[in-house]
Order: sequence, then C-alpha cells, then structure tokens
Amino acid sequence: MARVKIDMPEHFRFLTQLPVRISDVNYGNHLGNDAIMSILHEARMRYLASFGATELEVSGTALIMADAAIVYKGEGFYGDQLTVEITAGEFTSVGFDLFYRISTFRGGQLAIIAEAKTGMVCFDYSARKVARLPEELKTQLSKTNA
Repeated sequence: MARVKIDMPEHFRFLTQLPVRISDVNYGNHLGNDAIMSILHEARMRYLASFGATELEVSGTALIMADAAIVYKGEGFYGDQLTVEITAGEFTSVGFDLFYRISTFRGGQLAIIAEAKTGMVCFDYSARKVARLPEELKTQLSKTNA
C-alpha cells in the first residue's frame, strides 16, 4: 500500500500551543483524526492572525484549502499540551503550502503526534474564482520560513 509522504521543512518559526480537549478524544481514548483537522485549522488561524490576517482577508485576497495531507506519527491524549509549528513554502502564482508539525512533551520526551500539509489557494469570493497570490502576502509568508 502506498503511503502519503510529506517532505517536511527543517525549520519552523511560528508555533502555538493547544490543549487536547475531551471532545478531541475518540473511542480509542486518544486524539481523533477529525480533531487533528480542527487543530490544524485553529493553528492556521493563529498563524495568520500573527501578521494581522484572516482566511477571509489577507493582503486583499481570501484563502481556501485546496487539499490536505496528514501523516500520523503517534498518539495524543486528553490533557496533552500540543505544540503546533507552522511554516509556508511551495509558492505558486495562485497559492502556497502550509506545513505543520504537531508534538507534545510527555514524560520528559518529545512525542511527534502528526505532520501535515495543506494546499492554500487565493480566492476572490465576489468573483467566485481563484486569484493571484499577492506579492505582499508571499513576502509576509516567507518571513516565517527559516
């Protein structure tokens, strides 16, 4: 069976922390895969907010998610404090990729929970079509790269 592979960057400059909530835990008593997507979304909103942006307004455009890939590396549990690191890369004329690493410290050891990538596309909601990546946004996103 072919597995999803993500070429993760070496360095991340943005990080945020989120707790694993009881509603994030599934019947296996660990962090559910659906909760990972929700955590990525929350972290992405915080990342954008760190430079005064939202998904609906960033440098004169909006953003939509075109695709997502997640590679699960370990389990997360209720009470874990997750660190979500984010960086941007793979710029095109209409978008870019965001890379995420989710980890926690447990028992004095770093545990990687998941690595992920979302393809973000600039979008003009009034015209209902894909838009060009503003140079200002590309410059801002590039500042988060190592």
